[in-house]
Amino acid sequence: MIEAVVFDVGNVLVRWDRRLPYLDRFADPAELDHFMEQVIPLSWHAEHDAGRPAAELVAERSALFPHYADLIHDWFAKFNLSIPGPVPGSPELVEALHARGVPLYAITNFGADTWAGFRPTFPLADRFRDIVVSGVEQLAKPDPAIYALAQARFGHDPQAMLFIDDSLPNVISARECGWHAHHFADAAGLETELRSRGLL
Repeated sequence: MIEAVVFDVGNVLVRWDRRLPYLDRFADPAELDHFMEQVIPLSWHAEHDAGRPAAELVAERSALFPHYADLIHDWFAKFNLSIPGPVPGSPELVEALHARGVPLYAITNFGADTWAGFRPTFPLADRFRDIVVSGVEQLAKPDPAIYALAQARFGHDPQAMLFIDDSLPNVISARECGWHAHHFADAAGLETELRSRGLL
C-alpha cells in the first residue's frame, strides 16, 4: 500500500526552461545556443543544485567568459523567468491528493539561492509536509543518499512511497532504493497511475 506521494518540482509541478531568461538577449539564435551549451551548460547549473553558492559559480564563470559576465549574473538574478507557470494538470492532482488526506512530500534538485527566491512564488508548496531541496542538503538526485535522507525525514518506508519525477535516471535510482516510482510525462499519465493505486 502506498502511504505517501513524493513529487519532483521542475517539469512535474512547474514548467522549467532555462533558455527563457535569455530569449530577448541574443539577436543570433546560434549565439544563444553557444551561450547555453558552453558558457552556462547544464553541468554548471547542476553544481548549484548540488550545493555550490551562486556567487561562487558566477565569479568563476565570469572569469572564464568576461564578455558574458552580465548575462551570467542574470542566470541567478532572473532565475524565476525560467519558470513560466505550472505544468498543466499537475496542481489539480496535488490538490486532489491533499483533499483525500494523502501525505505529500517533495524532493527537488534546486539551488539553495534560487529556491529561496522561488519558494515565495510557489504557494502549492504549502500542500507538502516536507520538501528536500538538493542545494540546501548538498545532495542531488540521482544520488541514493538524497533518497535515504528523504526517507528519514518523511518517516515512511521506501516501499510505502510513490516518487514522481520527469528524469528517468532519478526514477531508476529511486526504484533501486526500494521506492515505487513513476516516470512523469504528463498529468494524464500520472492521474492514471494514481487511480490505479487507489490514491484518487
